[in-house]
Amino acid sequence: MPKESRYLLCLLFLLACCSLVFADTLYLKNGRKIEGLVKKGPGEMVELEVCSGSVKFKASEIERIEKSDEQGAGQIRVGWEREKKKTMEKIAVQQKLEESQPKKAGFSKEPYGISLAVKLNGNVHATLVMDTGSTLVVLKKGLAKELGINLENAKPDVKMILADGRKVNAKFTLLNSVEVEGAVAQEVEAAIMLDDDPENNFRDGLLGMSFLKRFNFKVDYKQKRLILEKL
Repeated sequence: MPKESRYLLCLLFLLACCSLVFADTLYLKNGRKIEGLVKKGPGEMVELEVCSGSVKFKASEIERIEKSDEQGAGQIRVGWEREKKKTMEKIAVQQKLEESQPKKAGFSKEPYGISLAVKLNGNVHATLVMDTGSTLVVLKKGLAKELGINLENAKPDVKMILADGRKVNAKFTLLNSVEVEGAVAQEVEAAIMLDDDPENNFRDGLLGMSFLKRFNFKVDYKQKRLILEKL
């Protein structure tokens, strides 16, 4: 969710909590008053619990404190929880709406196909070539270390047939996530090539159907955009 949307929802939550019935009220010497629940004080410092956390004031800044009763304090906390629940529900709805919107990923048109910037497992960046003929996402051996995958003495369990007909050995793995410009798929089947092959010029690998099948996708060659819409 964009920072602006999160900020707006949090602001609505704070505004809903600003006018409290039966709250403790701190009257400050500068003319301001703040409502909440006194957690600590009086003393050198007074700590006031508010819906978003707590704030502290020096006793010298406070003119007087008006306290609520126990019943009022309970009502305030119930109200905070109610507003918090409403805010989280709004955030969930907003996130679902944003996820359903088509994502547009810019690509580079190269001799061997369309290459895209991809993020693997949330933090590993790679450039993959889109390949609708590949059943799996295919990654070059060099990415295994970045992904925390140990290929030492690994036995091949996948036989990949490349576009030129050559067969290569690969190790099957399940990626936690694959992301292309905000379009995310979880638990994506992939194969990591066990040999470095200088003849393979498809960047860091292939973006195959184990990712693409999760979306309706369209290639806009004029704008150089891959449009991905979550199924």
